Amino acid sequence: MTAYLNALGVICALGNDKTEIARNLSAGESPGMLDDGGWVVGRHFPVGTVLGELPAIPDSVGANLLASDLTRNVRQNASRTSSLLQGSATEYRSRNNQLLMAAALQIEGDIQDAIKRYGPGRIGVILGTSTSGIDEASSGLAVYLREQQFPPEYDYRQQELGAPANFLAAWLQLVGPAYVISTACTSSARALLSARRLLDMGICDAVLCGGVDTLCRLTMNGFSALEALSEQRCNPFSSQRNGINIGEAAALFLMTRESSGSNPIALLGAGASSDAHHISAPEPNGRGAREAMQKALLSADLTADAIGYLNLHGTATPHNDAMESIAVNAVFPSGVPCSSTKPLSGHTLGAAGALEAAFCWLSLAADNTRQALPPHLWDGQPDPQLPALEWVKPGQCLPQPHPRRLMSNSFAFGGNNISLIIGDAP
Repeated sequence: MTAYLNALGVICALGNDKTEIARNLSAGESPGMLDDGGWVVGRHFPVGTVLGELPAIPDSVGANLLASDLTRNVRQNASRTSSLLQGSATEYRSRNNQLLMAAALQIEGDIQDAIKRYGPGRIGVILGTSTSGIDEASSGLAVYLREQQFPPEYDYRQQELGAPANFLAAWLQLVGPAYVISTACTSSARALLSARRLLDMGICDAVLCGGVDTLCRLTMNGFSALEALSEQRCNPFSSQRNGINIGEAAALFLMTRESSGSNPIALLGAGASSDAHHISAPEPNGRGAREAMQKALLSADLTADAIGYLNLHGTATPHNDAMESIAVNAVFPSGVPCSSTKPLSGHTLGAAGALEAAFCWLSLAADNTRQALPPHLWDGQPDPQLPALEWVKPGQCLPQPHPRRLMSNSFAFGGNNISLIIGDAP
C-alpha cells in the first residue's frame, strides 16, 4: 500500500515555514545557526535556533486532553480516570510543544479536512523526540534546589517522552493511536516507518507523523561531556571534522492512504537495523548502516542506481562520518549525489530523521521548476582515509527524469539505524 506524504509543516534554524526553509536550504544559508554561550558553562557553540515568536499553548488543551484521553483509555484502564481529571494545559507548556504546534498550524487545513473525512478515531499520531519538556523540568528542579519548592509552572509531566503525542492528540481532539518513539537520532525516522505500518494494517486512515526536539541544557552538557560538540560550524566528512552542532526543529507530515494534489509524494521504502555495536559509538565498518540502506531499497523494489540524491546522517564526528562513508560506498559503488545538511540545521536529535526527510520532500515539491538540492557545506578537505563520495555542489539540481527517488539516512546510539526513501508516488 502506498503511503502518501500529502502535507508538511516544518520549522528549524533555516526558517519558520516551507517557503523560507526551501529557499535557504538550496542557497546554503541558515539565519538561525548562531554562536551561543548560554548552554554549557564556560563554552560557546554554534547552535541551530528557531528564531521568532512561537504560538502559545491554548488553555483549552487541558479540557481537550480530558475528552480525548478518557475516550481512548478509560475503558481499558479505569484507574487512570482520577489522574486524567487533573489534566490541564500546564503539563503541555513547553517549548518542544510550541515548536510542534508551529509546524502543525502550517497544515491545519489539511488536518481538519482529514478529520472530517476519516473521523478522529481513524487518525493516529506518531512522533519522535529525545528531549520533550526536559529543559522546563530542569529549570523547575533548579528552583526547587534553591528554594525547596517548585515554581507554579512546574509539572513533572512536561518531561514525559509521550507528552508531544498526547499534546497533539488533545489539541486536535484525536482519539486514534497516539505515542512517541524515542530511539535517539533515529526517533522521527522510525515514526514515519511506524506510521506506514498503521496504514498497512488498516488501523488508521491517516497519521500525523514526524518529530520535534528543542535545545536543552541536559543534552548540550551531555554531548559536551562526550567531547562530541564542535566550537565551530560543523565540517562533515572533512579531514578536519571535530564534532557536531546541536539544533532544534519540528517536522510534521500528514501521511494517508490516498493522494492529494497534482504532484503526489510518497514514502516508498524504509529499512531499519540494529547492530548493537556500542552504546554511543557506531560500528566502524558500517555494517548496520549498510543493512538499513539495502533494506530500504528492497522495501521500495529499487536498485541503488535509481536514487537521485542521498541525505547523509553526516554528523561531522570522526567515527560517524568514517562509518557512513564506507557504508555508502558499498551500497552505491557507482556514486550518488549526497550531502549532509547538519551545518545548516544543526543536529536536531530526535527530530533529525523527519527534518531531513522534509528536506527531501521540499526538493520534490517544487512543481515544474527545478529545485536545487541541499549543497554539501564543508572546507573541501577530504579525509584521505575514507572513500570519496559525490558531493552536491551549490546550485546543483535534482535530475529531471521521472520518477524521482531520494534517500535519507539516520543513525543513532546503540547501533540503531534507519534509511527512508521518498519520491514521486507510483
